[in-house]
Amino acid sequence: MDENKENHFERESMDYDVVIVGAGPAGLSAAIKLKQLNENYNVVVLEKGSEVGAHILSGAVLDPSGLTRLMPDWETKGSPIKNKVKNDKLIILGPSGSFTVPNFLMPPLMKNHGNYIVSMANTCRWLAEQAEALGVEIFPGMSCSELVYDQSGAVKGVVAGEFGISKDGTKGDGYEPGMELHGKYVFIAEGARGSLAKQAISKFSLDELSDYPKFGLGMKEIWDVKPENHQEGLVVHTAGWPLGWKAGGGSFLYHAENNQVYLGYIVDLNYKNPHLYPYAEMQRWKHHPEISRVLDEGKRVAYGARVVTKGGIQSVPKACFPGGVLLGCSAGLVNLPRIKGNHNAMHSGVDAAESAHAAMLLGLERTELLSYDEALRNGPVGRDLRPVRNVAPLNARFGPFLGGMLFGGIDMWSATIAKFNLIGAIMNVTKLFSRGRTMTLSHGKDDAASTGKADRFKKIEYPKPDGILSFDRLTNVSFSATNHGEEQPSHLKLVKSTVPIDFNLPNFDEPAQRYCPAGVYEVLREEDGSNPRFQVNAQNCVHCKTCDIKDPSRNIIWSVPEGGGGPNYPNM
Repeated sequence: MDENKENHFERESMDYDVVIVGAGPAGLSAAIKLKQLNENYNVVVLEKGSEVGAHILSGAVLDPSGLTRLMPDWETKGSPIKNKVKNDKLIILGPSGSFTVPNFLMPPLMKNHGNYIVSMANTCRWLAEQAEALGVEIFPGMSCSELVYDQSGAVKGVVAGEFGISKDGTKGDGYEPGMELHGKYVFIAEGARGSLAKQAISKFSLDELSDYPKFGLGMKEIWDVKPENHQEGLVVHTAGWPLGWKAGGGSFLYHAENNQVYLGYIVDLNYKNPHLYPYAEMQRWKHHPEISRVLDEGKRVAYGARVVTKGGIQSVPKACFPGGVLLGCSAGLVNLPRIKGNHNAMHSGVDAAESAHAAMLLGLERTELLSYDEALRNGPVGRDLRPVRNVAPLNARFGPFLGGMLFGGIDMWSATIAKFNLIGAIMNVTKLFSRGRTMTLSHGKDDAASTGKADRFKKIEYPKPDGILSFDRLTNVSFSATNHGEEQPSHLKLVKSTVPIDFNLPNFDEPAQRYCPAGVYEVLREEDGSNPRFQVNAQNCVHCKTCDIKDPSRNIIWSVPEGGGGPNYPNM
């Protein structure tokens, strides 16, 4: 084949009014709202998972405010959202004992009255049905690898559906260049740390005025449990053991329908000790009596992992750029203490659709939708995030107990009872809030820079999995149904191949071999311990994006693989 011909492929293109990347709650809400506003809009949703919901992982307790705003009659449309929260507990765990925090001490915004325990994967499948009934085109298995720009530099579309690149990076005989899908506006709704969002943020300096983005690693399992151990509608959150009070994080255990429980552990990625092993912390947590009694004689049926955003409103970048916007977790809209972001994702989808609709009514396209950014910060999302903006930085500075629970609790209570002078007095005594509720604390550094040198911390001894309550990573990954084509190149790129062994290993004991919840990264040695080498098992990747965030050398770049690759979650 002629070399020039081999390296140059003409892509076909298709034109739409709005191109949406990601069939999560944000992208699907935007698609539905656009069609509600004008049934003649041509709207397409591109999803990299093998089907809608395949890459959706969330706790989840859903605040229905965003859905109600989108679709006030959702309860009559056959939605899978039926399991109302009936009881709500926060339990502080010790190594063997526990203490339940009285509900009256919890800030009102932390309570779950009126919320629902849901599978967001199934919720998104249902939302997709509603969107398609309105005429939205949804294409699963379509990874979007790059943004496309017009002559003015505005985003005009995306490249989707590129297949057939060989392991060595060359274009094989079956190579398909994909298509360019052009739109008057492009909505990026990939979830946390998406590759297109990173491109847009960098290209347009969207984070110039925002604080560092912050993340936590969330790991989740679904268990079938005995009926006598199940309390449908019960929501349990725990803090304390085994992570302790030096690193931020906590757990959830939600009693779903059909004698299933959704349980998970979130470890804040600003932890300092590079020997910390987030996955092993979760497995150890399940052995606490408060948890093990629920799982007794039960059966794990699914596993997955995903990073969650936790930076708060100060970390939200400018959410619009010429030709498009960032939605949901692509913008970082999770309310950390509430452990909720799906409602804000839906609100952002509605806000973006309304802003684009107003622009298109004026005949505009590929403009900067400043009205969307304003609506995001001053509307329902901003009102949800602003009262809790200091929880994450307080947690980082003073630890999850003193900072996150005590000082953060005071800050959240002040949003509710600010009229009482007592709160102001407490703030003055602690000297934490020199300007009261108007003060926004900064994060100081990103999660990669938070990692300390290995020789400054003790190694942590973790118990071996027992195969009953706790499991090794590779066994659990098999319960995520993860699959990547054997012939495709690794979507996990090392900026410099020498860094893991030459720098990370001596300085940080190469934390990638621990922070990855899927066992993607290994340091292999000879039998005598010599000749260490770094191995990347990209086929195991569950697309959590932790490596793109936590690597202390910022040496790993997560890029989108071929469409359909990755986990295939049934009802996460």
